[in-house]
Amino acid sequence: MESFLDSLWIKIEALVHHIRLLLDAAFLPLDALGPVGAIFILAFVTVLLTKIFSAKFNTKRYRMLKEQFQYWYNLRQEANRCDDPEKANRLKRNIDQAELNRVYYDYFFEGFMKSLLTRYLPLFLMLAYVNEAFKPSQLLERFGRTYVIKVPVHAGEPILMGSVFWFFLCVLFSYGLCSLGKSIGKKARTRRPPSQGDP
Repeated sequence: MESFLDSLWIKIEALVHHIRLLLDAAFLPLDALGPVGAIFILAFVTVLLTKIFSAKFNTKRYRMLKEQFQYWYNLRQEANRCDDPEKANRLKRNIDQAELNRVYYDYFFEGFMKSLLTRYLPLFLMLAYVNEAFKPSQLLERFGRTYVIKVPVHAGEPILMGSVFWFFLCVLFSYGLCSLGKSIGKKARTRRPPSQGDP
């Protein structure tokens, strides 16, 4: 068993190494932008991919649980909004609280697993790649310095920013850009005048 695990680990390590070499070759043109631009592009593309994955990837179980949760939730909201106490009590009796709780926790867990797979896993994988591909020794070899950004300080030594921290800032900025683009697109659609073919 121990020899099997050792051989499996060696194969996994070799696979990771080959994937990294493939990514290095694919992202080589980004070196022309320097470490700042290259890491920003990697972060921005990763954020876009996670948004696409999150929107497109929905399991059958997730859709089913969402429908069930919406049904029970809307029924409870209708009971709470009802002005007629007798009708409200009838509606509340129809609500299976245990079923609502079960559907809620199943829906929450399924949504958490979906987010983990489509959003957080790609980000952490790219973070691991950036940490390895832009470590100080690689930065020195490819760009002639061991840091990504140097932040000058009025008094004292400048702050040297590494690849991981810069990637984290780029991810936050990319999410902000996506939200801004979405809100601008939404406003543009609402302000669009109706075409001549529209009734």
